[in-house]
Amino acid sequence: MGELTTSDGTRLAYRDSEGDGVPLVMLHGWGQTQEMFRHQVSGLAPTRRVITVDLRGHGASGKPRHGYRIARLARDVLELLDHLGLDRVDALGWSMGVSVWWSFMDQWGTGRIRRFVAVDQPAAVAAVPWMTPEEQRESGAIFDVPALLELGAALSGPDGERARQDFVRSMFSGATDPGILAFVAREIRSTPAYAGVPLLFDHCAQDWRDVLPRVDVPTLVIGCDGSHVSPDSQRYVARRIPHAQLHIFPTDVASSHYPFLENPPAFNAVVDKFLSEER
Repeated sequence: MGELTTSDGTRLAYRDSEGDGVPLVMLHGWGQTQEMFRHQVSGLAPTRRVITVDLRGHGASGKPRHGYRIARLARDVLELLDHLGLDRVDALGWSMGVSVWWSFMDQWGTGRIRRFVAVDQPAAVAAVPWMTPEEQRESGAIFDVPALLELGAALSGPDGERARQDFVRSMFSGATDPGILAFVAREIRSTPAYAGVPLLFDHCAQDWRDVLPRVDVPTLVIGCDGSHVSPDSQRYVARRIPHAQLHIFPTDVASSHYPFLENPPAFNAVVDKFLSEER
């Protein structure tokens, strides 16, 4: 485990498998940790350098009382790349981690990114007021702003632990492996409510639709038929990003928001094939 201290004094914990080739930097989702990618580190690292990080407020990283905005998390990733001396990387984000990469590209462009993998993230999580009903469906909005406020109140309230567990369970469908569910539920406990709730609100209130056409690097969009994120939203993201590829896992392969945990060999094969393409 490596560490760096960001420009605003926050300690970030990261892992670097080292090795040759273009590094793959993987960003986890809200309330989760770099441990989500344990099967990717073991499955992909033998042939490439894999770097994971606990975003601020998560996992083994510091949990300050400031900076819980997607834009600040993107700045943290920029500082991680600078810290490691990485001029060019392959970028993978899952869930909120995709939003962090979109914010990174929005602010600093794509000059340091060779290829991009976006896993199961809508263009907008909340149905913000300026969107038409059709735009809400296209973007994959999961709930409206009142529901977002209600979720935030539940997560920060006296029964916050139950709200967290219910939230996790809602991301799985079908016959869920109890071990995977318990692992995810355990990892989410590392993010305190004072960090998680404002970050969740900022994350869900973002509308990334205007960024998608400006993603000018080879991109793979991954969805899952059994996820709480509509596969149609992933089709929309793939249509909006120029020349993006799309892969939707059917329910007999994976049936949740966590295909990399449910079926690591299938997920790793799809990612490795895309990152190994020459164009």
